Amino acid sequence: MGVTGPEAELSAESQGAASRGAEVRLVDVERSYRTAGGVVIRALSQVCLEIPAGQSVAVKGRSGSGKSTLLHLVGAMDVADCGSVLVAERDLGALSARDRTAYRRSVGMVFQRFHLLPALTVWDNVAAPVVPFATPFDKRARARELIAAVGLRGREHDLPSRLSGGEQQRVAVARALIGDPVLLLADEPTGNLDSAVGAQVLDLLFGVHAARQMTMLVATHDPIVAARCERVVELSDGRVVGDRSA
Repeated sequence: MGVTGPEAELSAESQGAASRGAEVRLVDVERSYRTAGGVVIRALSQVCLEIPAGQSVAVKGRSGSGKSTLLHLVGAMDVADCGSVLVAERDLGALSARDRTAYRRSVGMVFQRFHLLPALTVWDNVAAPVVPFATPFDKRARARELIAAVGLRGREHDLPSRLSGGEQQRVAVARALIGDPVLLLADEPTGNLDSAVGAQVLDLLFGVHAARQMTMLVATHDPIVAARCERVVELSDGRVVGDRSA
């Protein structure tokens, strides 16, 4: 897919680069939660998946099907009860707390509700994931480049409250890319946007994927979003019930 407008700047940064995505494998993964009332909810059951490096995959299903849980496990924000979650052959369940934190810096996350820090400017929100760490790049320059690339040049000093929903999601995409991730996880990234703005955000995400060739998992219940991916994995009641090329 061709990318025009501000997104073209972002794509141009990585044209011609080799695939930098990470292979993802889930082997017999189970995850359950206990409610405050003591009821056990099985979010994922015997999930097995193999995702090649650089592939874009829609994880599709209704609310409560286990989509977000799957992304949280791959992003090392949660741990499976049993089974293995492997990214680039690293077993995430075997990582120490310190190594899990380091791993998460190689993962970009885009959420439905943006999760921007309201007291921080656009620039500060984008740079926040890398500020505490040494990086091989200039953080201020990288943040400025990404803000411009997602079409928000000149808005660096605005607070999130001054941005529209679509603009806030663009900030979230820039923030997800600041650490140059090998894996991009998007959890219902257009769920709070109208169809026109949502299409623009999808163009941005898939333009980034095409240019940088990272592995991308998109949790969605929307068939239009799923159709943009190379592959669709469908969940129902925590189980994989479909797996096909889009």
